Amino acid sequence: MSKKVRVRFAPSPTGPLHIGGVRTALFNYLFAKKHGGDFVLRIEDTDQTRYVEGAEEYIIDALNWLHIPFDEGISTPLNDQKVGNFGPYRQSERKDIYKQYAEQLIESENAYYAFDTAEELGILRKEYEAEKRTFIYNWHNRETLNNSLSLSSEEVSKKLESGENFVIRFKSPVNETLKLNDIIRGEITIDTNVLDDKVLFKSDGMPTYHLANIVDDHLMEISHVIRGEEWLPSLSLHVLLYKALGWKSPEFAHLPLIMKPVGKGKLSKRDGDKMGFPVFPLEWKTADGDIFSGYREDGYFPEAVVNMLALLGWNPGTEQEIFSLEELVEAFDLTRVNKAGAKFDPEKTKWFQQKYMQEKSDSELAILFKDYLNKWCDSDLRWENNEERLTKIVSLLKERATFVSDFWEQGDFFFVAPLQYDEKASKKAFKEGTSDILKKVIDLLNEVDNFSTENISDKIKGWITSEEIGFGKVMMPLRLALVGAMKGPDVFDIASVLGKEETVERIEKAVEILT
Repeated sequence: MSKKVRVRFAPSPTGPLHIGGVRTALFNYLFAKKHGGDFVLRIEDTDQTRYVEGAEEYIIDALNWLHIPFDEGISTPLNDQKVGNFGPYRQSERKDIYKQYAEQLIESENAYYAFDTAEELGILRKEYEAEKRTFIYNWHNRETLNNSLSLSSEEVSKKLESGENFVIRFKSPVNETLKLNDIIRGEITIDTNVLDDKVLFKSDGMPTYHLANIVDDHLMEISHVIRGEEWLPSLSLHVLLYKALGWKSPEFAHLPLIMKPVGKGKLSKRDGDKMGFPVFPLEWKTADGDIFSGYREDGYFPEAVVNMLALLGWNPGTEQEIFSLEELVEAFDLTRVNKAGAKFDPEKTKWFQQKYMQEKSDSELAILFKDYLNKWCDSDLRWENNEERLTKIVSLLKERATFVSDFWEQGDFFFVAPLQYDEKASKKAFKEGTSDILKKVIDLLNEVDNFSTENISDKIKGWITSEEIGFGKVMMPLRLALVGAMKGPDVFDIASVLGKEETVERIEKAVEILT
């Protein structure tokens, strides 16, 4: 690649960023970094009626959380340093740029003024429907409709001078065969006779996506356009526009759709709520008060989300599944992206999360758990600042945990003494003589100076063995007293973390209540 690689992610600020969009951003980022190029963020907001407040900030926040920030793009309070030499990066701030290119296309007879009203076109569509035909505005009827191809130059001038509303349409060529190339899909052949004459410039003075997209990509020197499969039908128009403007087109790659976990169809924004998993990187609150869950707020690590998305439609060609961001950059190759849609698997996403959970150090997880406790748990737990103790708790629970929140769900007894005891377990564990056994256990624990797991275990197991008591008669009621249920890690580990005073108090309380 002799020309510098420059790619762009160009979302519309119409709401939260769907994970399909996130994957597009990720693949652009990986490709740019693989080839030492630039990753540009451009906001395509030509349709101001659909603009949603906060959407731009959401996009930037999501990319930063995922550690795939853009090199160049819009400046906001979140990233006032992110600018470049090809701005502005919002299409609404570039609207004065586009009209000259629309007029250039008219001058070269690759486009024309169309004065047809919405009512006129609506009547035509109904007439076509009555004849069981589909109305297409193109070569077969354009010279009979209300446009500069059918009107005299004088009539056109008069309409323009009087301020009559118009759009500018692209004049699709007739009887041509386009051979288009896509990095992922190979050669694509299109008969130009089936193309419609798309609107390039609207009556409100704003360009449509098609014109703005082409002009911006050219002026920003974009070398590769990596976008979703939904834009594949637009490829022929975009290539024709490049040709009509006398520009060299970038290389194109259209990514496969992300499909629903079950059945057919594209994964939609509401599928997550229906099926119980996020489809957005971050939580999103609508103006109406609806809340859509996000991967960040649901406790996923950003690196797990990135790893999951990278393998949705891309195959590294090896058995490796766990990739750091650096490894993804090194391995990424657009030619290994699949053509077929990639089925989304929520359980596989949890699998990635669990793998990354196991890879993190106990001390790192302890810090995250401390933040969780301070944010979500009762204020009387805010004293829990002993990171050494938290690290020990994390090490005991980590193997079965998927999210940091699991440390609380699985180990709340480390912080709060049982308020009640599992009824079924109580009947099984507390028999005649159990209270005497536990009172002896208290005496033994009071004799342990260094209250470590090993010392507690040696003391209690030694006594059990010497007295020839069944282990279950001691261990079951002891666990129930400390935890309130038959769950948790090794009971001597639990006692060690609780400390001698708390352990003894819990046993005494259980004896009092259960006997």
